Amino acid sequence: MSSDMRPVIGLEVHVQLTSLRTKLFCSCSADYRGAPPNTHVCPVCLGFPGALPVVNRKAVEHAIQVCLALNGTVAKRLRFDRKHYFYPDLPKNYQITQYLEPICSGGYVEIETSGGRTKKVRIRRINMEEDPGRIVYPGGSPLTSPYALVDYNRSGIALLEIVTEPDLESPEEAVEFLEKLRSILEHLGVCDCGLEGAMRVDANVSIAGGDRVEIKNIGGFHEVKRALAFEITRQRDILLKGGKVRRETRHWDPVRKVTLPARAKETEEDYRYMPDPNLSPVKIPTSLVERLRQSLPELPDARARRLAEQYGLRSDVAKVLVKRKVLADFFEDAAQLYKGDYRRMANYLVNDLLNWLKDEDLRGLYTKVKPEHLAKLMQLLDKGVISIRQAKEMAEHIAKEGKDPERLVQELGYTRITSREELEPIVEQVLEENKKAACDAKKNPKAINFLVGMVMRKTRGRADPSLARKLVEEKLATIQC
Repeated sequence: MSSDMRPVIGLEVHVQLTSLRTKLFCSCSADYRGAPPNTHVCPVCLGFPGALPVVNRKAVEHAIQVCLALNGTVAKRLRFDRKHYFYPDLPKNYQITQYLEPICSGGYVEIETSGGRTKKVRIRRINMEEDPGRIVYPGGSPLTSPYALVDYNRSGIALLEIVTEPDLESPEEAVEFLEKLRSILEHLGVCDCGLEGAMRVDANVSIAGGDRVEIKNIGGFHEVKRALAFEITRQRDILLKGGKVRRETRHWDPVRKVTLPARAKETEEDYRYMPDPNLSPVKIPTSLVERLRQSLPELPDARARRLAEQYGLRSDVAKVLVKRKVLADFFEDAAQLYKGDYRRMANYLVNDLLNWLKDEDLRGLYTKVKPEHLAKLMQLLDKGVISIRQAKEMAEHIAKEGKDPERLVQELGYTRITSREELEPIVEQVLEENKKAACDAKKNPKAINFLVGMVMRKTRGRADPSLARKLVEEKLATIQC
């Protein structure tokens, strides 16, 4: 790809502070998901005249923690502005946000690129702001719905807007950044990013020769990758044909897999920012910032290094574990119940169980699949009761049905055959069915592997491999060719 056609990507990530019980400026419950429309509202979050906002102290503390975890600089004072725009999901016709003095400036997140090198994605700013309401299209999309409805339950939810510098150069890098950011937020305990709408992305994309285009409200990392790939292709096609990419806001249609024009892109002046007169600036004490810095939990990079050192894991496996906090927690809880080959346990969790848990976004961990399940499975392997092949076959049952491995071994008939009396007739049958191979094996010992493999196949992997080989060698000695 020529450098002049390389995309420049910056992200605006909107993160709900789902750990809070109430909204940012009022005492309405923040647990709005699944509630009937417009039942978690009050005069403050509905923007009634005369209703006065009061800042949620815990939200400020969480914002400071995020700033510190992202290597940013915390502001000296807390100040809010009004951002004016007119849209049905904003009942006040302005949003309380931060403009001139964000609570955090600077910072960075380190990611690994496809080439294996480390890259710093710079953070420009982090703003505290209130979430708008949610527009519902009964027909499924703005294009197919005859009308729109508005649910204000989400209005006023505490939100962080994390804005990057335009340091990303591909959809893959954007997804890598989002996965790393999600892991940091989960380790901080401030956001359950798996909840619907808890982490939403606006992407700004441009290519040399064209203006910047913003894609609004992309949900899900796979959709971010698809939306960016489509928009990059669309802009390149326009430029290659001699056209002009104009500054605008577009929406991503996840059904048709295309971006659609929404409106001409506003400039900063269009929003008519002004200090919010109802929220006086407040000094942020240095002592508070230092207390929160000292209370930061172990973050993903440090945890990955510790897991590799403490449990002897490969660094790439440790990094996969910490991509989702629940996955790393599950591994460490299982490790407390099992003393043995931690590397094999981690590989099984990442390469086998995880394949079947993806559809549930790991919500099956702890609720359906327990740490003791993984520990028991490893113990069965250590004792030779099951083979690694059988363990892999059991992964789907454990993940989807949450079955105890010991019970599952009995149900599937996976008990290991370690008795000579039970295995001997099977070996004799294999030699009888493969007389030519048996004769070849008497001349070439390497051919014995085929016969042992046939024994393993006939027993569906239940035969003890060393015993099977020993019996094959004994029976071969008695065969006349």
